[in-house]
Amino acid sequence: MDSHDTRGVSPLLLARAALGGLLMGLANLVPGISGGTMLLAAGVYPAFIDGVAELTSLRLRLRPLALVGTVAAAAALAILLLAGSVRLLVVEHRWVMYSLFIGLTLGGAPLVWRMLRPPTPAVWAGVAAGLTLMLLMIAGLGGDAGGERSTALLLLSGLAGASAMILPGVSGGYLLLLLGQYEVILGAIDAIKRGLLAAPPDVEGIGAAMGIAVPVGVGVLIGVVGVSHGLRWLLRHHAAPTLGALLGLLLGAVIGLWPFQQPRQPRAGELHAGRVLDAAQAAALPRDDWPLERFRPSPVQVGGALGLIAAGLGVTLALGRLGGEPAP
Repeated sequence: MDSHDTRGVSPLLLARAALGGLLMGLANLVPGISGGTMLLAAGVYPAFIDGVAELTSLRLRLRPLALVGTVAAAAALAILLLAGSVRLLVVEHRWVMYSLFIGLTLGGAPLVWRMLRPPTPAVWAGVAAGLTLMLLMIAGLGGDAGGERSTALLLLSGLAGASAMILPGVSGGYLLLLLGQYEVILGAIDAIKRGLLAAPPDVEGIGAAMGIAVPVGVGVLIGVVGVSHGLRWLLRHHAAPTLGALLGLLLGAVIGLWPFQQPRQPRAGELHAGRVLDAAQAAALPRDDWPLERFRPSPVQVGGALGLIAAGLGVTLALGRLGGEPAP
């Protein structure tokens, strides 16, 4: 390791990395929110991608180690400490949380715009491509895999989840829902936890769950290494269209966060996670798995949403000004 490589390792950079990691961890708790978008909003996205690519190439320098380590530690801490609270807030106060997420996400747009000025035709082509891709995802193209558990599909799910951690505007939870693997993977994680806590440990249950967790983990590893290296190459050789596409993904993500929607009790005969629910299954489905429907907001809710959007926007804009330009 080159311990003398201290370029850019400053308290301001680490503070932005910590906040970006915290927001990334929170984002990974909620389908529809992108962890990569949060890093983009914090202004550390290009440096993070470069750092991951270097570390996976076994180039152990202090700056990427400090940056990636800070982001990872903050994200893990957020997931560990706040998973239950954030999930409850989103389920019970969705329009409040989504309004805040919109502001946090929009705050990243000026940071990206600053990096790609002056705009060129290549930039606008990238914006259009990224925005179109995000709109297609929001529309739900790609179908439902029906909850199948083939090894190939589990590998693809891990790859999708890892890619979403890196690609702004792309939600890992949302992609897993499209693939029909969200509940499968969460169920496997829960089975491993319950098996380890049992007395004696449930070796058979753990082994069965590992049959799901291992292919997903391999997919995550491939996704992190492949996507980080691919994006690093694109940012170095085709920066304008790549940053334009990232901006399009970021803006498109906001459309999928329309705040005025609420959970609705599912009905018998509806399709959910690849299966048609009967009356008992529909009644037993937890509230946080209910489908969403839009509602007409009151004037107070509209005003509150605008205020929360402004607050989230102010946080990320202030963060962007904290250290000047986004971290190179």
